[in-house]
Amino acid sequence: RDLDFTVLAEEEVPEEFMEFILDKQEQAFRFTYTSGEYLYIAVGYGQQESGGYSISVSDFFLTENSIILDTELIGPSVSEDLVMAPSYPFIVIKTEKMEQPVMFR
Repeated sequence: RDLDFTVLAEEEVPEEFMEFILDKQEQAFRFTYTSGEYLYIAVGYGQQESGGYSISVSDFFLTENSIILDTELIGPSVSEDLVMAPSYPFIVIKTEKMEQPVMFR
């Protein structure tokens, strides 16, 4: 079944989890964090050459044995004026806490 989720702004991410993400952002990563009744899932794509990147959630659903998350890095549009400085695109989503492991695609 499809799962409900919310994409969080940086200021909405639990502070301890955000510090961990920022410490690891230079390399690609996939992390989970639970707090209270919520599960937070972060996916980062490591250092990119410029700004203008975004991340979309292609699939997020529950199977009998696991939670499946598929994300996609979307590059800057050709017409965009790019800031040619490194960026570290990542996404954090929040959903209900579940016992199944998260599988990334």
